[in-house]
Amino acid sequence: MNAEILDTERADLLAVLAKQRHFLRFTTRDLTDEQAGLRTTASALCLGGLIKHVTLVERNWASFIVEGSSAMGDFETMTESDFAAWAEQFRLLPGETLSGVLAEYAKAAARTDELVRTLPDLNASQPLPSAPWFSGEERWSARRVLLHIIGETAQHSGHADIIRESLDGARSMG
Repeated sequence: MNAEILDTERADLLAVLAKQRHFLRFTTRDLTDEQAGLRTTASALCLGGLIKHVTLVERNWASFIVEGSSAMGDFETMTESDFAAWAEQFRLLPGETLSGVLAEYAKAAARTDELVRTLPDLNASQPLPSAPWFSGEERWSARRVLLHIIGETAQHSGHADIIRESLDGARSMG
């Protein structure tokens, strides 16, 4: 792939990711920490927890691009307490603030953006970690991981929009 096409592809990936991140962050506009921690639907999700989750997902997948499956943890050996700790990412915990989780999200986003700009090859791939939700010996390229991050962010932006509308009627999309 020539450099000009690659630069355009990187710019396109970054632009789409930036748009999805904006929608997710926008759902939290003008909220208090208390509101950001409220469950407003049948789901266990809250806006602060969604931001935390998307931050963790983006950090883990960005690390996967560079370090491989070891960056993702060992899903096969997770214990009940590991799963309980994992579930905490979906809540805004005592002492956590919306501004704090948004700041962490901004740091994760900046790291991913820098990675997209500087990766030598978007085709470079890593084997997926062993986990029940991945099949066999599959490998994902950096490009596919970035598309996955975009998809996750977009999906959770939709979740956030429903949670926010249930909270106070405000909508982010539509």
